[in-house]
Amino acid sequence: MILFIEAIFKNLNTWGLSALTLILGIAEFSLGLYGKKWNRNEKLLDLACYALPRLVIRPLVAYFSLKFLPHILPDGKDVLSWVPFFWGFIIICVYDDLTQYWYHRLHHEIPWLWRFHRTHHSASYMGMAMASRQNLIYTMFFSQIYLTSFLVYLGLGYPALFATGIKSLITKLAHSSIKWDKPLYQKKWLHPLAWILERTISTPATHHAHHADTTDDGVGYYKGNFGNMFFLWDVIFGTAHITRQYPKSYGISHYEGDEWYAQLLWPILKSKIKGSELAADGPMVREDIKKVEPVVEEHVTNLKPVLE
Repeated sequence: MILFIEAIFKNLNTWGLSALTLILGIAEFSLGLYGKKWNRNEKLLDLACYALPRLVIRPLVAYFSLKFLPHILPDGKDVLSWVPFFWGFIIICVYDDLTQYWYHRLHHEIPWLWRFHRTHHSASYMGMAMASRQNLIYTMFFSQIYLTSFLVYLGLGYPALFATGIKSLITKLAHSSIKWDKPLYQKKWLHPLAWILERTISTPATHHAHHADTTDDGVGYYKGNFGNMFFLWDVIFGTAHITRQYPKSYGISHYEGDEWYAQLLWPILKSKIKGSELAADGPMVREDIKKVEPVVEEHVTNLKPVLE
């Protein structure tokens, strides 16, 4: 078992990450963490979002990038191969994750971009199944796909693959329904470690808050916590919200189950759900539906004994 785990991390960029995802996914299912929320429509969407980028988009981008780059930059081949692995790793991590922070943030702050990212937030559950859940147009314009191919051509292939593998691991663990960071908040002697960790990388507590369906409880915060690998960007740019608590519910308050193909390929394919942001005549950004807690009225009945 130890050798198998070691092999997973050595092959993180090939079969390792998929194996780890499968193991954690099975653990989540065995714990019943999806419940009845993972219906057929959600399964198809999550599966398509996981498979298509890995089997189609990324290989095609890498293939054509490495075919065209020699024509565009004929003298650029392996020009950065002299850069030590450590510094190559640091450069890639900062450049890759900082650009994604702003890419992600702009899709929340610019109304016409929101619908491209909406698919990732429509899931009413957290877990391995929805970690890759994205509209394909959103994925295709992801700078990271092209960046990795470009850096491989320049001679930073190994640091690039290692950095993207570590990043994928951190983001998947942040999306996991298994709250692995919870013991850090419960044990006082681990609080210093928790303080550093939650301000450095994304954890379930901070990233789950980003996926909450409301901000009214003081825990959910989908208007911030945009960091993917590094939560440090949120701290630096003032979008961090740390509570060490987890939301009670996730998703979009007005989500009514848009068809998986519409969420995958909007605006090419539209939703048939009337009033949806993905419908042909839908609003750019639909207002949240405020949750109303049921009011339980207490009736006090005075029972008087009847003496006959």
